[in-house]
Amino acid sequence: MSYHRIACLGTEAVETLYALGAEDRIAGISGFTTRPARARSEKPKISGFSSSRLDRILAVRPDLAIAFSDMQADICRDLAAAGIEVHLFNQRDIAGILRMVRVLGALVDRAAEGERLAESLWQQVEAVRDQAAQWRARPRVYFEEWNAPLISGIGWVSEMIGVAGGVDAFAELAAHARATGRIIADPLEVVRRAPDIIVGSWCGRRFRPETLRDRPGWESLPAVRNGMVFEIKSADILSPGPSAITHGLAQLAAIIRQWQELRP
Repeated sequence: MSYHRIACLGTEAVETLYALGAEDRIAGISGFTTRPARARSEKPKISGFSSSRLDRILAVRPDLAIAFSDMQADICRDLAAAGIEVHLFNQRDIAGILRMVRVLGALVDRAAEGERLAESLWQQVEAVRDQAAQWRARPRVYFEEWNAPLISGIGWVSEMIGVAGGVDAFAELAAHARATGRIIADPLEVVRRAPDIIVGSWCGRRFRPETLRDRPGWESLPAVRNGMVFEIKSADILSPGPSAITHGLAQLAAIIRQWQELRP
């Protein structure tokens, strides 16, 4: 069975369906959608992310709703009770992103296109990995997803840091799907781990690197002393769809390459 009126409750489904040439199947999108930009003018916005109204989703008469993660489990339950079919993805790593692409392709009769897109994304991952293999040093990278409290990077971000040639400074926290599991209670723990690079990606908010020097002890961090503090927009890396690879991973690779080139 193919679906023709899909309610996309997450941004990665919108991006993927457009990339597959199946944008005509999209009945409504998340208000946080940024890719492609034209989706915002072409499709009705029917949901947030952690908050959604059932009536707004049902108003576009979907025959399928695509959701992501346990944070959308309640609205999925309500949609199912209303008679709507639901597919809830829960990808947390690069392999999961590629699997999501293939599954979406199959759901809209574009399995071949889904396979080609997944293969293209994997080739980009491997190209970054091959580039990183030439370097002998691996910088320690602190990825900050939020600043109050401090929250470190989620699973696919940690994995991509490794692919790009770095070491996630808080790799042990990355397996926690919920942000509460990735809270760094003591900011001085970042100081103790002395990251060579800091990447800020505050979800839905502009990262302010100048504020790091105001945190006690942080002025001594190698990343701060050497100007190795960067922002990657949350839309580029914190949505587990193609852009996490095409934009997020690509930026991580460029940042780590810059650190390598500046080493004595």
